[in-house]
Amino acid sequence: MSSTEHISAEELIAQESGARSPQGLMSILIAAIALSWSLFQLWIASPLPFIFKWAVLNDTETRSIHLSFALLLAFLAYPAFKRSPRHYIPITDIALALLALASAAYLFVFYQHLALRPGTLTTADFAVACLGIPLLLEATRRTLGPPLAIIALLFLIYSVAGPYMPDMLAHRGVSLKALANHQWITTEGVFGIALGVSTSFVFLFVLFGALLERAGAGNYFIQLAFSLLGHMRGGPAKAAVVASALTGMISGSSIANVVTTGTFTIPMMKKVGFSSEKAGAVEVTSSVNGQIMPPVMGAAAFLMVEYVGISYVEIIKHAFLPAAISYIALLYIVHLEALKLGMQPIGAVEHKPWLKRLTGFAFGAMLISGVSLAVYYGLGWLKPMLGDYALLVICLMLTLCYLGLLKVAASRQPLPIEDPDKPIETLPDTRTVLLSGLHFILPVVVLVWCLMVERLSPGLSAFWGSVMLIGILLTQRPILCWMRGNLSEVKNATRDGAVDLREGLITGARNMIGIGIATATAGVIVGAVSQTGVGLVLADLVEFLSMGNLLLMLILTAVFSLILGMGLPTTANYIVVSSLLAPVIVALGQQSGLIVPLIAVHLFVFYFGIMADVTPPVGLASFAAAAVSKGSPIKTGMQAFYYSLRTAALPFLFIFNTDLLLINVDWLHGIIIFIVATGAMLIFAAGTQGWLVTRSRWYESILLLVVAFTLFRPGFWLDMVDDPYQDLNRQTFVESIGTLTPGTQLRLRIKGEDYIGNEKSFVVLLPVPNEGDGEQRLAEMGLEVIYEGDKLIIDNVAFASPAAKIGLEFDQEIVSARIPSERVPKEVMWLPGLALFMLIYWLQRRRAPRLKVAEAVTQ
Repeated sequence: MSSTEHISAEELIAQESGARSPQGLMSILIAAIALSWSLFQLWIASPLPFIFKWAVLNDTETRSIHLSFALLLAFLAYPAFKRSPRHYIPITDIALALLALASAAYLFVFYQHLALRPGTLTTADFAVACLGIPLLLEATRRTLGPPLAIIALLFLIYSVAGPYMPDMLAHRGVSLKALANHQWITTEGVFGIALGVSTSFVFLFVLFGALLERAGAGNYFIQLAFSLLGHMRGGPAKAAVVASALTGMISGSSIANVVTTGTFTIPMMKKVGFSSEKAGAVEVTSSVNGQIMPPVMGAAAFLMVEYVGISYVEIIKHAFLPAAISYIALLYIVHLEALKLGMQPIGAVEHKPWLKRLTGFAFGAMLISGVSLAVYYGLGWLKPMLGDYALLVICLMLTLCYLGLLKVAASRQPLPIEDPDKPIETLPDTRTVLLSGLHFILPVVVLVWCLMVERLSPGLSAFWGSVMLIGILLTQRPILCWMRGNLSEVKNATRDGAVDLREGLITGARNMIGIGIATATAGVIVGAVSQTGVGLVLADLVEFLSMGNLLLMLILTAVFSLILGMGLPTTANYIVVSSLLAPVIVALGQQSGLIVPLIAVHLFVFYFGIMADVTPPVGLASFAAAAVSKGSPIKTGMQAFYYSLRTAALPFLFIFNTDLLLINVDWLHGIIIFIVATGAMLIFAAGTQGWLVTRSRWYESILLLVVAFTLFRPGFWLDMVDDPYQDLNRQTFVESIGTLTPGTQLRLRIKGEDYIGNEKSFVVLLPVPNEGDGEQRLAEMGLEVIYEGDKLIIDNVAFASPAAKIGLEFDQEIVSARIPSERVPKEVMWLPGLALFMLIYWLQRRRAPRLKVAEAVTQ
């Protein structure tokens, strides 16, 4: 661990994109391969193959080429050992790179032959698989370290050694030929869903981020955040939070985010009074949370599209509220730290009355909303009218908007690259900074528009956003020079723009090496789970350890994610844990009577996979921040984990209260939930930080946590005094169904047998159909029931009916049938919670000195 502490920030970020920097021809070769990879990904994401009817590839072929590029670059860009040469590539690595390329490209080259003989393994197939799998594991070790490679190897050994395992883990075993076929030749293992998502979605979003950063958006976001928030208490820390939220949306890497914004914000935070560890911790927590911030989330979020079976737009909708609440709470935590340390605002600041501030904010929000509505409805009116010319006209309008924003930017001086070591005397002017880079917002607008309005696929949406960025990279420098009257510099600026585009494409590909390798290797684990059935065994084991308690099960899952995350990147961690445990959590929730949506479980795993980048002793983002701040990595990690308690609490809360994920919530209810949940998280932050108006006493912190819990889960207390459900009489079950209001959620507890004949009990929800008597409604649900004595038995389940889709089967017993009871809304419990909060606030206000109270309120 001590050796890790001395790794610089530059070395940490270099390790993600390839630590080797050869000279001469090999340097050009690596750059050319990376450039070719980016161009290939842009080609397959675009409509051009279908327009020109050339190089139209299917999913398996594109995955094969994608992994070929990743493996080739992995062996060329990453040295085998720490002592291996960095300035040239040994001949052995070149040979391994070519062998890995041939192994991965085998499915592309011989795809037609393989398709004609599915399941039939030739000697050549077997040899390629036996070569490809070890080379993939070696590439994983080089790019991501030993842990993921070791875990994948253990799953491969388990597949073959099944008969020799202990009774609980034993299985009939897999032959070497069957293993080779399953893992390498089919799309069940390495070339499975995970690699497919990396190929189709993730690469384009990583490339989008690299191009946006190269265009200058990173520096723009940092300076904009600093100009907006730098004048407040702990202003640089608040600016770090906002800047990291903005750059985190365009960077899939926690470490890259820390180094990008941290080199500027960490020294600034130290100057105003934050310790090295606290400055690093603020940067770590804000950077890591960038992966959960829509619209551009971490790579694992795109895997949810395939694993959960919902659109990316739905994932954005469900993920938005927790992410926004988490960032708002972090801003508040920073403010509380500034109050504790007695920090003062930077420079002389004009204190505007709060009403004037509120009015200005409301005006800005209304202006943005008005422009957004005008564009939305304007285009909605234009598109049908213009017909086939709609795309051309929209592109022309977008170009005119771009030129107009460049004209505004040209009237300002270019933003300087801030020196973090320079004393803070003045803050950037918000208006000047804002107007100098508004054109950087256009690609994000295009991306969000394609995702949310046009409902294009994530890959195609990222493609059009990248096309907009390519246009900006090629034209912004020469057009700005021309608009500023520097005509002599237009030629040089045009060349610089082309260089920016080239370097952006190369950087995007190099940033993808680790992700591409990680998704392929995680496919080995997923393939082993599907081939051996170990997932069911592990599920039984975890269920046994949790003793059937859902909360304990969630805690075990969180710990499992954090432990795995010490050696695995977020994407691989998510694939492994969600594959093994997500179905178990859903099933265990059903047994305990809690219907847990699959998206809630996957977000739970995603959150704790991200938390592993923070958690000591191997939180790499904490090490990167410590390298910048010159503080202790372990202390930085501990402080970052303390700040991240709000992020760790959110997954538990949205499992038990899915309103936080906006599931089955209308927009008005959604706004109320956002306001109350944000207030609850701020109170939670005050409770964990031990400060509200002044330092909290121990019992006040506990009461604040109780208030926060009450606001997050009001139904918990109400359920104790008023049962949320009422029972239907099973003897008159059919007749009772006919009297229910259409749409009522029928809650059935079912008793049956699992796959090995053991008795199981679980709960399902069935909506009551609109029309008919009891028998007709049951038929529409797909159910037929009979009585056997005093038991109500399912006699038949119609194929593909609503009842079949939720897992009901012939001969299961309906133990109970319940419907929601009429009672006061659960939100009534907010009132005593808020009353308790006001009492604590009043007690602290009485105790705090008047001056400090006044300062806290104004800030």
